[in-house]
Amino acid sequence: MAIILHGTTGIDQSGVTGAAILPSGTTAQRPVSPANGMIRFNTDLNHLEEYRVGSWQALSNVFTAIGGTITAAGGYQYHAFTSSGTFQVTSGTSNVECLIVAGGGGAGDSNGSAGGGAGGLIYQQNANATTGSYSVVIGAGGTAVNVGYNGPAGNNGSNSSVFSYTAIGGGGSGTEGTNRNGVSGGSGGGGVRGGTGGAGTSGQGRAGGSNVNDGAPHYAGGGGGGAGAEGAVGQNTGAGVGGDGLYYAQFASWGESGYFAGGAGGGNFNNGSGGSGAVGGLGGGGDGGSQLTASQRNGSANTGGGGGGHGLASNLGGNGGSGIVIIRYAI
Repeated sequence: MAIILHGTTGIDQSGVTGAAILPSGTTAQRPVSPANGMIRFNTDLNHLEEYRVGSWQALSNVFTAIGGTITAAGGYQYHAFTSSGTFQVTSGTSNVECLIVAGGGGAGDSNGSAGGGAGGLIYQQNANATTGSYSVVIGAGGTAVNVGYNGPAGNNGSNSSVFSYTAIGGGGSGTEGTNRNGVSGGSGGGGVRGGTGGAGTSGQGRAGGSNVNDGAPHYAGGGGGGAGAEGAVGQNTGAGVGGDGLYYAQFASWGESGYFAGGAGGGNFNNGSGGSGAVGGLGGGGDGGSQLTASQRNGSANTGGGGGGHGLASNLGGNGGSGIVIIRYAI
């Protein structure tokens, strides 16, 4: 017996041994208020699609992939890469969501050194992935410099990448002597002794904080830039705090409870009184140290946080935190 249901949401079956004809149309013609379980043929993409977990998903080619640390939660599968590897699509085609964070910048050498800039951050909601292998590169954090007053600035972090996207490593902070400016990067490093903060990369991070050169007894470095905010200025009232990173609720199991790419706090030298260093930004930014505190304050691993500044030139500043790549898609 034939089943023919007419209308915009109907199914037309011309015979019991034939085939059902589902509603079809372009992507723009999808229902305005879709509900889970709706099925249609997309004439733009040339496949069946189903609405579930808040978006339209392909049915004609089931999407499966391997690579990284795989977890499933809330109707999504996650692939987290904390070291370089391969994301391999074993079947199907899908638009996947991905977060890419580069390594943070390291601290330079100075009395009252500045904070390193956070690694660049890229968030893509719809990155196309088809059957094949995709190289995933995780950037290392930049190392701190401790070679004297006229040494180079802190080292930049390394880039992270996947698909066609590259997040730029965070900028190192300035050093006392001739390299007082922070270095540009994903986010910029802070400046020292009158130096300016380094610039961030558009769409990936913010600038580092500059330094007001008050002279002895006040040396306080600028904060490193973060993905969400610039580093604060360092001056005689205190070192500059690191710029905050960005928060992603869907990736709250990683980073600093979902925050990534925080800039580091500047260090503080205050003529023996040991003024406190500034805090790092949310997203793994290292805290700044005081003149009396010799411990190293690195950016947190797999957050892209910048390395914290130190208060005394003979102490060692912080290294930047390594980057991360997280890919997720509906299952």
